[in-house]
Amino acid sequence: MIVVTVEKVPGYEIVETLGIVMGNTVRSKHLGRDIAAGLKTLIGGEIEGYSEMLAEARNIALERMINNAEKLGADAVIGVRFASSAVMGGAAEMVAYGTAVRLRKVGS
Repeated sequence: MIVVTVEKVPGYEIVETLGIVMGNTVRSKHLGRDIAAGLKTLIGGEIEGYSEMLAEARNIALERMINNAEKLGADAVIGVRFASSAVMGGAAEMVAYGTAVRLRKVGS
C-alpha cells in the first residue's frame, strides 16, 4: 500500500477514486503518566510518556486507515493527514484520513 501526503504518486496515474478513508483511536492518560507529566511541567522538558502515547496513537490510526483502504481495493491513499482532539478530560482522539485510490503505473 502506497501512503502519501501529496495528491499524486510519481510514476503513477490515478485511475479510480474510491473515497475518503480514515482510522482513529481514542487514548487516555493513566495515573503514572499523569504524575510524571505534572512533575515535568514544574521543571520543563519533553513529557516522554505522552509523546510515546501519541506516537502509538498515530500508528494505530494509520494502520486502521490503511485497513479501510484495503477493504475498498485501493492501491494507495493520497492526501493523508492527521488530526487530534481532546474528547474529554484525560482522553484524546487521533485520526488519520486520506483518499483511497487505484493506480496504474505510467507507461504500463
